[in-house]
Amino acid sequence: MFNQLGLIGCGLMGGSFALALKRAGLVRRVIGYSKSPSTTERAKRLGVIDDIAESALLAVSGADVVLLAVPVAATESTLRAIRDLVDDGMLVMDVGSTKRDVVDAARRVLRERVRSFVPAHPIAGKELAGIEHADASLYAGRQVILTPLAQNTPGHLQRATDVWAAVGAQVLKMTPENHDAAFAAVSHLPHLLAFAYFNAVVNQPAGRDFLSLAGPGFRDFTRIAASNPEIWRDILLANREEVMAQSRRFRAALDALELVMRAGNGEALEDLIRGAAEGRAAWQMGAPRAPGTR
Repeated sequence: MFNQLGLIGCGLMGGSFALALKRAGLVRRVIGYSKSPSTTERAKRLGVIDDIAESALLAVSGADVVLLAVPVAATESTLRAIRDLVDDGMLVMDVGSTKRDVVDAARRVLRERVRSFVPAHPIAGKELAGIEHADASLYAGRQVILTPLAQNTPGHLQRATDVWAAVGAQVLKMTPENHDAAFAAVSHLPHLLAFAYFNAVVNQPAGRDFLSLAGPGFRDFTRIAASNPEIWRDILLANREEVMAQSRRFRAALDALELVMRAGNGEALEDLIRGAAEGRAAWQMGAPRAPGTR
């Protein structure tokens, strides 16, 4: 049981965490702050938060658990704003989709207080952002990756593990480096490809006509192209080296397909397609354990 959650960023991710804690009976009070006053007002009206803070610093005043649910590019400035009130009794977490930049920012800003900060990445979300779509069940049955720091106390790491498990998540632990390499492959590059592919279709002369004929396959493949542009700008820039490394691998795989198509080699083309089809059919989300996790 936490006495008070200081929620910085009252959107989908932060709001869902607050609702999940409330439903599980794990928090007595939630204080929320967002840059937009209308957002925090909606959050209070919807019962996501109990009171509104006028600043990030006031949101963490008196809190024993703090969640930073802000774009990754805003992590450093947010930590700087709350640094003076971070103490050993406070658990501070984030929900950022990249981790090396977040960890570097935390070390720069918090210094010795970084022991209270346990970086987290819940593998959950919706296409529709905003506090109106907050859902107490968002994290149930989903993975949450923790990238612990050497300075973290065992107590803080255990509390972080326990609170995510208590809202129904499966908790894994990785290094920030392994996290960013893995998610460049399975999340960041797919978004980049979806953005590029949709732009390629819609920006050709007959693109709008083609879209009128698109069916479920196109819908499913391009679903993530509707993701929040500002969030994904920050993620792709923050993890660009790993994403570009994965992009080169993708180009090599695409080149291999195009090569056999150009040669009219149906047998080789079928083999490449079969390898992908069988691999995809055997894959199950969340299993087996990701490399570098424990």
